[in-house]
Amino acid sequence: MSTFEWIIALLLGAVGLSALARRIKVPYPTFLAIGGALIAFVPSSPSWTLEPDLALALFVAPVLLDAAFDTSLRDLRNNWVPVSTLVVAAVGLTTAGVAFVAHRLMPDMPWAAAVALGAIVAPPDAAAAVAILSQVKLPYRMVKVLEGESLLNDASALLIYRIAVGAVATEHLAWSQVAPTMALALVGSVIAGLAAGRIIPLFMERVTEAPSAIIVQFATTFMIWIAAEHLGLSGILTIVVYAITLARTAGERMPARLRVPSYAVWETTVFVLNVLAFMLIGMQMRPIWTRLDADVRWEYCVAAAWILLTVVLVRLFWVTFYRTTLRVLVAHGIYHPKDPKQVASAKGGLIISWCGMRGLVTLATAFALPENFPYRDFIVFIAFAVVLGSLVIQGLTLRPLILAFDLKDDDPVGIEVARGRAVAYRAALDAIESDPSEEAEILRLEYRAILMQTETDPNGGIANRELPADPLRRRAIEAARKSIFDLRATEVIGDDAFHRLEEELDRAELSAGG
Repeated sequence: MSTFEWIIALLLGAVGLSALARRIKVPYPTFLAIGGALIAFVPSSPSWTLEPDLALALFVAPVLLDAAFDTSLRDLRNNWVPVSTLVVAAVGLTTAGVAFVAHRLMPDMPWAAAVALGAIVAPPDAAAAVAILSQVKLPYRMVKVLEGESLLNDASALLIYRIAVGAVATEHLAWSQVAPTMALALVGSVIAGLAAGRIIPLFMERVTEAPSAIIVQFATTFMIWIAAEHLGLSGILTIVVYAITLARTAGERMPARLRVPSYAVWETTVFVLNVLAFMLIGMQMRPIWTRLDADVRWEYCVAAAWILLTVVLVRLFWVTFYRTTLRVLVAHGIYHPKDPKQVASAKGGLIISWCGMRGLVTLATAFALPENFPYRDFIVFIAFAVVLGSLVIQGLTLRPLILAFDLKDDDPVGIEVARGRAVAYRAALDAIESDPSEEAEILRLEYRAILMQTETDPNGGIANRELPADPLRRRAIEAARKSIFDLRATEVIGDDAFHRLEEELDRAELSAGG
């Protein structure tokens, strides 16, 4: 088949796999990983290639911005202790553990290459965990910890990855050389992200057509990543800070008629990028597999099993160690948490440990390795095997495990939504209180206008016509929208509740003509 036919077939196949995943309630990346593995063994399947330097920008930048845009600063701040330990300690220990195991299995493998492998497989994937967590009710705080971890651990893992790759290139890299550069990159990335989040919206809000606005959104995302990389900054950290900064004002700057299609396009794009990443890495597996003789294939498979086991056990060890240490500190009066729920139960700790599926970022970083990187085939093989193994083993068992533990809370987001909705609609009523029209009369006028339009132009519509109630409705919605902005700014409600209310108001606004 031609390239175009293969693209159509792969996308339709991915849609079918995604539908099957929803039906049996498993994360869709699990089936994408299986599909990618099968691609490697399909006769006459294509062998598409991608510039290694392009992989991270193409796959990671938009996916990360989409995840960071919905991140709640309030929840990150409230859970900074468990999130930071997972982002720093869990990623660091996993990198070290995998590097040690890989070097023992492959004694000729340079330590820098082994560390690069460890950094590649260290960060869990957001999409796989969220796909499961959206199907079951977990305590809200656990969900926020996992989302915060999956957002920030990519930055710490990629920082280690870049240092290791640089060490291979220079053959010697002293810590005295790395530390200042690392500190400058971290501080510079935060400043660059904040500046971009303040300046770029001033230009973006001038674009008022939905297709153009969406193109500008994607273009600026790639531009920020590319600029950060050229300046020696962390592209991941810059994008995360940019997206979080952008999200604080996007609701006020972007009208509903742009926001609704924009969200839909971004959701679709993230899905397509996941599909392409799994399929492209599957295509890379076939030449690797065919170049290996039977003994080496077995050696690679055994190594993949050991490294997958290391990845799972290190995370389990760290979460258990952290939870036990926290309980000892609380028992001895050394640490006094504001919320007792900050100390996870044994069941909660196991769930957090088991939410360690790897995915898109692991595939992209493995793909981004230079062609002449030592043991590149081995690293790509191990990376894909760890992604496939974690998604199949953990992805298929996580939901039954959660249901068996029956972990619940009092639905804090639902409580905040109800509180925010009450404030928003009081504000809406206050905005139209001075209008002499009654609700019934407004509705009658609206329906009469629809009937008149139908009689005068049966083939026409009313989408672009102003109805009598529309100015009143828009004024009320504007007041309600301002009230939820204030509630989020004062942290009376969190971002999850805010976005749910924002969606309600967007639907109401779009139902008003004009």
